[in-house]
Amino acid sequence: MMAKRKEPAAETHEWEFKARFRRHAFGWKSQPAITRIKQAVAEIKKVGKKEPVLAAEGAIAFLERVSPALEHVDSSSGSIGTAVNNAISELVPIIAGAPADAKTREAWLDRLYKAHQDDQMPYIELLADYWGELCASSEIASAWADRLIGTTRMALSSDPNLRGHFHGTSMCLSALFRAGRYEEIVELVSGDRIIWDYKEWAVKALAAQGKEADALRYAEGCRSPWASDLAIDRLCEQILLSSGRIEDAYTRYGLRANQAGTYLATFRAVAKKYPHKPTSEILADLVSTTPGDEGKWFAAAKDAGLYDDALALASRTPCDPKTLARAARDFGEKEPAFAMGAGLLSLHWLVQGYWHEITSVDVRGAYRSTMAAAERRGVGAEVKERIRKLVAAEQPGGFVAKVLGRELGL
Repeated sequence: MMAKRKEPAAETHEWEFKARFRRHAFGWKSQPAITRIKQAVAEIKKVGKKEPVLAAEGAIAFLERVSPALEHVDSSSGSIGTAVNNAISELVPIIAGAPADAKTREAWLDRLYKAHQDDQMPYIELLADYWGELCASSEIASAWADRLIGTTRMALSSDPNLRGHFHGTSMCLSALFRAGRYEEIVELVSGDRIIWDYKEWAVKALAAQGKEADALRYAEGCRSPWASDLAIDRLCEQILLSSGRIEDAYTRYGLRANQAGTYLATFRAVAKKYPHKPTSEILADLVSTTPGDEGKWFAAAKDAGLYDDALALASRTPCDPKTLARAARDFGEKEPAFAMGAGLLSLHWLVQGYWHEITSVDVRGAYRSTMAAAERRGVGAEVKERIRKLVAAEQPGGFVAKVLGRELGL
């Protein structure tokens, strides 16, 4: 009797995320959707450890479903878009690296192309930038470039009767890059009124040909009110780092290219990328880029163990009293001199009125941490008198004086 044919694993595997990513599956709040996105990615990556082709199938199924599922989610904060972009960056290597034959990969790419074409919000727009990588070979990439280049050329035309939006433009440029067709990229984006998102492929193409100087000049020439200076800085920095010109990368772009959400995060990003540079030098260079905001670099200096520098910075311009008070509390035992200085500065800026949503608990906490550090140094009486004079100088009816007045004898 003939044995029963075994169904392919991709058709029989039950993905948990599929039931969760139906059209309009999520409501207005973004957090439940973000949680489900992370769970889906984790599920796919877990399968990928043993079955890479099956994981790639799962990744494609997720990318087909994610945008329709999120259509009713509030995207105003950008958090849901960031979650999807992060998912794409994690799933692309799974799809690209799967050992699939040419026929299977072509089918995958057709499915992804349709999902991208139907993406109304759009949520998976970033997928186009990875198209060459998804092709997994220069031959397939070149075939896709040939398929897309005609429409792309019209979309980028200087003729207003031809130009317009084409969702496959970045796909075409990415495929050309993967295929090594660099000169065609430069030619395609050479016209006027072409956005940086497309121009950057020409910069990458020039760099890939070993023309780093030309690439940098091209990128610098793209600066405009409509181009992201941060994106240009990051690409130029990457080119210089890739060519081993580390000092040039730091001097010309390093401080700007690694801007993050906070001053501390920016400092850490620069220090991590340029470990050969003394942290004191990096801090000084970063401080010089933000005149008038010296105090905001306090946490970065503290993080680097540059305690004297931290206090000096926090004394020059306003620094968050809560940040200073936490430093006074946390460093009271191991660095009492620093803790005392931070506490005094916290009270100083509180008296000056540089605070927001401060309570009496915050004021007393800053005072007690300062005094505890002072007692450890044996200068409690002197520091208390210093605080008394500081608070006495507050404007009449001041909040700090009301909280500490009785304790200070005011």
